[in-house]
Amino acid sequence: MQIAFDNSFHATMEGFYAPAEAARPSAPRLLAFNHALAARLGIDATGTGDDELARLFSGAELPPGADPLALAYAGHQFGHFSPQLGDGRALLLGEVVAPDGVRFDIQLKGSGPTMFSRNGDGKAAIGPVLREYLVSEAMAAMGVPTTRALAAVATGERVQRERAHPGAVLTRVARSHIRVGTFQFFAAHFGAEHVIRLSDYAIARHFPELAEAANAHLALLERVIDLQCSLIAHWMSVGFIHGVMNTDNVAISGETIDYGPCAFMDRFSVSTVFSSIDAHGRYAYGRQPQIMHWNMARFAEALLPAIHAVDPADVERAKELVAAVPDRFRSVWDDTMRAKLGLGEAAGGDPELIDELFAELERHGADFTGFFRALSMLLRGDRAALDALLPDEGAMASWIAAWRARIEAEGGDFAERAEAMDAVNPLYIPRNHLVEAALAAAEAGDMTPWLRLLETVQHPFAARADWAEFAGPAPEDFGPYTTFCGT
Repeated sequence: MQIAFDNSFHATMEGFYAPAEAARPSAPRLLAFNHALAARLGIDATGTGDDELARLFSGAELPPGADPLALAYAGHQFGHFSPQLGDGRALLLGEVVAPDGVRFDIQLKGSGPTMFSRNGDGKAAIGPVLREYLVSEAMAAMGVPTTRALAAVATGERVQRERAHPGAVLTRVARSHIRVGTFQFFAAHFGAEHVIRLSDYAIARHFPELAEAANAHLALLERVIDLQCSLIAHWMSVGFIHGVMNTDNVAISGETIDYGPCAFMDRFSVSTVFSSIDAHGRYAYGRQPQIMHWNMARFAEALLPAIHAVDPADVERAKELVAAVPDRFRSVWDDTMRAKLGLGEAAGGDPELIDELFAELERHGADFTGFFRALSMLLRGDRAALDALLPDEGAMASWIAAWRARIEAEGGDFAERAEAMDAVNPLYIPRNHLVEAALAAAEAGDMTPWLRLLETVQHPFAARADWAEFAGPAPEDFGPYTTFCGT
């Protein structure tokens, strides 16, 4: 198999990374390979056997043209600045330019220690690898910007965490792995010259049109703010909780990155937290917009040396952009929710209608994913699904009446509106009880439940009778649910 590497970061950004090598696994075995994504990248895997794929995507064999490196970055972790983090268990093999001209990183995760490992083993266990593969591909299928999973390979070794687990390596694909924390590292350690250089590279790679702006670095800040507002609105619209929104986990490309203790809500609660390390709920479901705002303030701080170098007066403009983040997010959120509710053009009372909906969901603890599909069934004249989610027929009656009145005011065909809702409201998500069962089976050597779940979440919108088991909420005896980082 040939991979046409074109490694711009390695070639032009010396001093922003450290050369690295993968640890050689003892007995690599392919668990999953994403042929559709390989084709998207222009990688022809036709005729490549599982053994060769396992060697190439585990670190056992270096693909020709790869220039392996570990990226340097810092980050605020739970609000506390760590001046040096970096790729402690990841290896950037290189970049490919897809047939449509889009550039992507190909990275091994769990491939062994680097100079940034901070006494860690640099390895990954099979559970976190398969969780990230599953959830990132589900997010992609739902249209949420995200890193992607190209391959998962078992290493044949044991990785010690709270106990010994089978080891594995994930091959992750991203538009790039440049993070807010990347800018923070070079702002903290090297100053304006390095920040300018990194910003210029990021603009040329991701947003070349911004190079013509009066202050391209200020334009970069604004673009990343817009992307993050859109991303977090999309997360919340499908009930996703990232779990560790540290600045080293915020990609400037606007992609979801680093699926650690992430999960999707079943019963709605704005304060939902799944992560075992988030004891105070910093990254709870409802706090994600505020944390995004905080992260964008940290990004602005790191970019200030570059912004100031062009025009000192633009520092005030950067402050204004950060101050406006909550209003920008609210606008995106209202648009996102209008689509979920089958509404078209904006109307004056929409924010109140949306806010009251979430108050009702909180009051009744309704299943978040199922509720929006039940609304579309209600538009078709069938309220059975809605009744199954609420304590009685009168629950939410006032809100439902207001929503229907808003729908009727716009007019149009109800069936078409229901179809439009079903196109943005997933039926199948990686529900926590299904994920845990699939991961447990995979660790025991049976990949069948995981592969079935993967196929389902890769087709999240269209109902299939033989997938009914994947659509319902967790059984009553499941939980409380806790997720773990896996490092």
